[in-house]
Amino acid sequence: MRQPLRYPWLDLDVDALSAPVLSVRVDVVGTKAEVPSHRHRKGQLVFALGGGVTCRVPSGLWMVPPHCAVWIPGGMEHSNAATANAQIYFVYIEPGATPLPDRCSTLSISPLLREVIIELSARAQKEDARGELLTRLLLTELPLMPIQRLHLPLSREPRVKRIAAALAKDPADRRTLAEWAKRVALSESSLARLVVRETGLTFGRWRQQLHLIVALRELASGASVQRVSADLGYESVTAFITMFKKALGKPPAKYLSGFAQDRG
Repeated sequence: MRQPLRYPWLDLDVDALSAPVLSVRVDVVGTKAEVPSHRHRKGQLVFALGGGVTCRVPSGLWMVPPHCAVWIPGGMEHSNAATANAQIYFVYIEPGATPLPDRCSTLSISPLLREVIIELSARAQKEDARGELLTRLLLTELPLMPIQRLHLPLSREPRVKRIAAALAKDPADRRTLAEWAKRVALSESSLARLVVRETGLTFGRWRQQLHLIVALRELASGASVQRVSADLGYESVTAFITMFKKALGKPPAKYLSGFAQDRG
């Protein structure tokens, strides 16, 4: 069950504020929560201190595991869905305040930047020398953060969109490319070319990327590796861990716990 996030700043128009940076903390209590599709002039950094968040934009689905953030450029339509008991920070940044990508990106967040984001949110827009120093530090450090490959390219093409919706509904669906091609009335080679053209990935790599996003979301919410492996249709936990490690460089437990240590 999902419910809308309870905004603590419903009367706050972030675009009306002249501050170059605004950090707001959001706690999701109990159940999963979702922010409906919307847009604003300021760019937005979605940072998960605990739990996980997925951000959907027209071109893709982006995962925010703990100690990472998704950068959403200003003016881009997007929605956010959080796991139960997630602790999230929304950081709004004035366009042009610092050089950041012009497209959505998942960024690693260093321990230093994490503490700056937390401290800025606790200051409740207080304007003083310390706040200005923290703001300058954030704007200096954020462009230096490494980009993580944690998104699923999406397409408006009807047949690719249909397959993506079916796989999102049932990630354990193991139908082959030939079986999907038959379902959408294409030859296997035509569907293979279509997926590459629309997403930049082969069909197998595209489906694996969906599995990674689902796995990170569920693991961040507290699910066990065994349960996630079964839910994604892997024949064994070992097969799932092998896939995860090959794609992201570490087994699931080390990947989720290692951000702070790796950059401490």
